[in-house]
Amino acid sequence: MKIARINMSDCSKKMLFLMTCLLIASCSHDPARVAVTDLRSPPRVTSGQHIVQKGETLYSIAWLYSRDFRELSDNNNIRHPYTIYPGQKISLSVRRPIVVSSSKAVVTTPKKVSPKNNKPVKKYTANSSAKKTSTFTGSGWKWPANGKIISSYSLKMPVNKGIDIGGKLGEPVKAAANGEVVYAGSDLSGYGRLIILKHNSSYLSAYAHNKDLFVNEGDSVKAGQKIAEIGSTGTTEPKLHFEIRRDGKPVDPMGYLPGRR
Repeated sequence: MKIARINMSDCSKKMLFLMTCLLIASCSHDPARVAVTDLRSPPRVTSGQHIVQKGETLYSIAWLYSRDFRELSDNNNIRHPYTIYPGQKISLSVRRPIVVSSSKAVVTTPKKVSPKNNKPVKKYTANSSAKKTSTFTGSGWKWPANGKIISSYSLKMPVNKGIDIGGKLGEPVKAAANGEVVYAGSDLSGYGRLIILKHNSSYLSAYAHNKDLFVNEGDSVKAGQKIAEIGSTGTTEPKLHFEIRRDGKPVDPMGYLPGRR
């Protein structure tokens, strides 16, 4: 009987240790520090709705669901500068073309959203210097980091909607083309500290897992400008995850970046 009591005590200590570890893990509130696999390559979502959280922008929401920000803005009657609010519901449904009868034309107008909380989540207005960068034509990309490719673009399992570039902590991350910062934060799980640049109405690029960010939303940047430093936020090793999206759809960055010697 004495041996049995000792075994039960040991078991209880192990259970208490495991519960303590779980409790400590659950107390982390920094999404940039949480490594989540495959959340940076979700499928395109075309139904349901998204409830806006603090820190999000229309661009980051569109990126999360692999959607074109223009499509979401039109569907939800959100006009430039695309101000959104905490608690606002963003419809992810894809509109069907309106069928007009030959006898009578019926045009439906979406209802304007009137959020209860009138404080915007994020609001930026492109400044004059940012507008000058909108002439980007989709060519002339530059490498965002100097390291080797450690994971290539792939739409097959395991899915990777961009490329991963290896590097050391603190090495520079550079803008791949002229543009403006439309998101800078750590609200997208799996991306760590993330920057999204808008180059024109069609092209966006993203830079994930950064250690430090050196630009803010609304800033204009030039190709080759340092915007962050390589880090390991949201992942298990220092690297840069880089994506290019055209009209909301991921494309292989290797088809745009110049060749290396």
